[in-house]
Amino acid sequence: MDESSKSLDVHAFELHNHLDPHHRASNLSDIILGGQDGLVNVLGVILGVAAATSDPRIVIAAGMAATFAESVSMGAVAYTSTQADHALYESELAREHRHVRLVPALERDEIREIYSKKGFEGALLDQVVDTITANKDVWVAVMMAEELKLAPVAKFGAVRSALIVGAAAIVGSLIPMAPFFLLPIAIAIWASILIAGLALFIVGAYKARLTVGRWSRSGIEMAVIGIVSALVGYAVGLLFQVPAVP
Repeated sequence: MDESSKSLDVHAFELHNHLDPHHRASNLSDIILGGQDGLVNVLGVILGVAAATSDPRIVIAAGMAATFAESVSMGAVAYTSTQADHALYESELAREHRHVRLVPALERDEIREIYSKKGFEGALLDQVVDTITANKDVWVAVMMAEELKLAPVAKFGAVRSALIVGAAAIVGSLIPMAPFFLLPIAIAIWASILIAGLALFIVGAYKARLTVGRWSRSGIEMAVIGIVSALVGYAVGLLFQVPAVP
């Protein structure tokens, strides 16, 4: 192998593994779901309460109650939704196995149609169909992925997802609350909005770096949506403002 070929191989290796690597499946969606939901919801609650009363103890109490109620609720939603996804996958998996066993000719035709649409034809198409249908487990797996667009869901993934979403919700909820422990309530309101907006921007930008899109646009989009949503709570609090006791 000459020096130019070696140089190309090194460059290809660096590009594939370091400069532009694949990002494997992670818990990013659960973290964003819990963190963003907890942050935005609790920010809305404490801004609404802060607009209605000038007592910081009431604001903190409302915020802490919302924090833990939100984390438990979000964890439960993540658990039940993941369980539902698992149940759906298992149900369709059993159905596909029945179809392969009872009506194999129809299922074989579906495999042929799937790969025909991908551009396979003639002897090559016949070979692909024969290879896939030679193993029933492979056959069913292809039908699940290509026809039904379903991916397997881990049996114990529901518990893991619930824990991650719940923990992320607690962390996200505590971010906008921090200023109310340290600052006068009038200053804490603006500090909370600023900190929450910055946190949302960072999460949005990080998500874009791992997936697709411009990091700046994604960050600004997430921050604006979150802050506008939370300000609804502030507006409601103003409607029920409690006059200060002289």
